[in-house]
Amino acid sequence: MLIRPGVNLIDIQPHQLDQVLRPIEQARGLPNAAYLDQATFEFERDEVMTRTWIAIAFETDLPDSQYLFPVDFMGMPLLVVRNSTGNIDVFHNVCSHRGMPLVKEPGPAKLVLRCPYHSWSYDIEGNLVSTPHIGGIGVNELPDFDKAKHGLKQVHSGTWMGVVFVNIDGDAPPLKDHIATLNNRWLALAGKGALDKLHCPTEGHRLTLSLDCNWKLPVENYCEAYHLPWVHPGLNSYSPLSEHESHAVDEKTSGQISHSYTLAETAGLRLPAFSDWPAEQIAHAEYFSFYPNLLVGIQADHVFAIILMPKGPARTEERLQLMYVTGEATSATFTPCREKLIEAWKEVFVEDIFAVEGMQQGRNSKAFDGGAFSPMMDTSTHHFHCWVARQYQQAIEVRT
Repeated sequence: MLIRPGVNLIDIQPHQLDQVLRPIEQARGLPNAAYLDQATFEFERDEVMTRTWIAIAFETDLPDSQYLFPVDFMGMPLLVVRNSTGNIDVFHNVCSHRGMPLVKEPGPAKLVLRCPYHSWSYDIEGNLVSTPHIGGIGVNELPDFDKAKHGLKQVHSGTWMGVVFVNIDGDAPPLKDHIATLNNRWLALAGKGALDKLHCPTEGHRLTLSLDCNWKLPVENYCEAYHLPWVHPGLNSYSPLSEHESHAVDEKTSGQISHSYTLAETAGLRLPAFSDWPAEQIAHAEYFSFYPNLLVGIQADHVFAIILMPKGPARTEERLQLMYVTGEATSATFTPCREKLIEAWKEVFVEDIFAVEGMQQGRNSKAFDGGAFSPMMDTSTHHFHCWVARQYQQAIEVRT
């Protein structure tokens, strides 16, 4: 058993993590407990997710200034706020008085955020502004109670490529450093500043799927193209397995590169592409898992991001957003292209459901011990397993 003071016991042995970290030819995958146990799920929340940058929302979830978007991330109540200046902040979504969640539904902010329990109220910047009856009936102030010290607790946050990230413990490197390797790689394709100027239409750019599986299985599946001929026969007909290769970008990013992407086109109309995209790489596309819970893809004519929201050891919500290169691409003129594109991606991601849910069911088998890896086809998936194993090792003390 692995134990760390103050956290749950998790049913994973040290030698099992050592097996994951072996060279791929001898490695075993993560043990079943990493996918099944509630204690491990909570351990990941408290000891892995809180220590790095995690994706929790899209900027488009907050369409206007003074807008609220509550998020439940693995049981942690968070509140994403677009304030009066249009900037995005994130707070812990709990009243500082007795811990009651403040906001349950997304929508425009009222004048104050009022706790439904005792009516303590906060402004949209998180400042505590009202404490009714704190000193007794009709006494709303106390001389020794400083409201400035009891506002909403802010979370370190930032945005990249339309995605809102948070670092719960506040000790991770700055977000700009966290994203730097992948961001610079993609700017070399798309052009300087291009990822900060992506566009979304008002509708038809989203897809949400509910998966009966652990959050790690969609990451693993997305990392590799090995399954294309059997799970995605349609996709494999125009972007075959032979045109894909595995690639690790850095210690927290791996996935696949395709050399056979076809630009979205309908009735001779083609979506606008990045102006700086190299002409000789027009069929080039990249699909990376950005650990722990973001899946991203870039092509010459659009970008997408998928936020994985872990809901339990065997339940995950998958939120997809498509983003386009120019504002013109979001106009009615290109609606047929966008509709064709999202239907194509929907087909792919729906086809993946049986695979990730099947692997989840297989984790209940006493005969399965983490599985093996193909040294040629599973390098990106093994890369992710190693990242998880290292996070576990770094977060725990091993005791007998």
